[in-house]
Amino acid sequence: MNTEKQGDGTNNKASAAGARKEGKWPRIQERLFKMVSVGVTDDVLNFGYDIVSTAALVVNLLVSILGTYDSFRGSYGELITAVEAVTVLFFTVDYVLRVLTADNLYPAWNSRHSILKYVFSVAGIIDLFSFLPYYLPFFFPAGAVTFRMFRVIRIFRLFRINAYYDSLNVITEVLESKKQQLLSSVFIILTLMISSSLCMYSLEHEAQPEIFSNAFSGIWWSASSLLTVGYGDIYPITPLGKVFGILITFLGVGMVAIPTGIISAGFVEQYTRLKNIGEYGSEQDVSFISVKVTAPDPWIGSEIRSLGLPRGMLIAAIHRGKEAVIPRGNIRIRSGDVLIIGAENVKTESLTQIQEIHLLKNHPWVGQSLKDLDISRQSFIIMIRRDEKTMIPNGRTILRPGDAVFMYTRRRVGDYDLEPEERPKEN
Repeated sequence: MNTEKQGDGTNNKASAAGARKEGKWPRIQERLFKMVSVGVTDDVLNFGYDIVSTAALVVNLLVSILGTYDSFRGSYGELITAVEAVTVLFFTVDYVLRVLTADNLYPAWNSRHSILKYVFSVAGIIDLFSFLPYYLPFFFPAGAVTFRMFRVIRIFRLFRINAYYDSLNVITEVLESKKQQLLSSVFIILTLMISSSLCMYSLEHEAQPEIFSNAFSGIWWSASSLLTVGYGDIYPITPLGKVFGILITFLGVGMVAIPTGIISAGFVEQYTRLKNIGEYGSEQDVSFISVKVTAPDPWIGSEIRSLGLPRGMLIAAIHRGKEAVIPRGNIRIRSGDVLIIGAENVKTESLTQIQEIHLLKNHPWVGQSLKDLDISRQSFIIMIRRDEKTMIPNGRTILRPGDAVFMYTRRRVGDYDLEPEERPKEN
């Protein structure tokens, strides 16, 4: 029934977004969205599209660079033109597909607002300028040189590779986390540039009226001094001007060091955080589990409302094939369904604790058998998930990288854990 695939509308931020989920086109739209989304590699088509997209961009940039050499352009001019035409056509089709699937990128907005939000986003502008300057000279021949300059914007499409490499994402995360400090350092640099320009004008105007002709004529000098560019085409000649120039040069070294130190500290913090999270595994209380229902499980054919789950436990989602079904009371469980079961986090002084520990290659447990692990006698490994399979452990089981270890810990019971009426009476 179609009612199994539809939610009640409460999970959508806008009713218009929920209405778009009916019919054949939304399924095609979602399929196209997964295809053009970088980093979605769940099937051959999506992964192949990513490869073609990256290859088209690299080839386009390569022929653009080689086309600047007269010898290469003279020998392979027709090939350069053909390759550029094909790759730009791909960028055009890619842009159209992204516009058509903007609903999936911004599901909380209606169709028109979703398209406008993508078109005027940074990614949308970069995608537009990846192909538009190629066609504009056909309509406006006089601006061909200017339009060609805008083609350089397509190089920013390379940043989509970030979806594959966490190390590249670190750069974006550092700049995002430190943007306030970086903006503050830029503000300080601009303030010093303006003030030093005004001071140098006062000191050098009479000696060099042609060079320091007004209050802002020393901006180039202050920028080259503060940012340690050092072109030397504008420089002071008076004694006081030279002394002031030396002072500004020293300040310039510090001004360059401020944003450099901020970014360096951000990288250290980010890599330390990633190391603590990922290198030695992560531990967290279990709040969700995934269960695959197969024959002859008694839940097959039963409605969700008749399962009799304990209070505080619910079925959060159902994965049925390639679809995610919103669980409602009248939906029946089918064989092969993957149930995402969640339980409330009860904040109590429980005597037991179950932790899920993901082992990466550098974890000290990797390569050891369970009987050799140095863990508390109050802790027991009750289950191991390896390659999406669940294992019942025994003492001879050797742990491997990628294992998810579920450990049951029984807290030590002392007098301080018991209620007053439960404490043993003194003799």
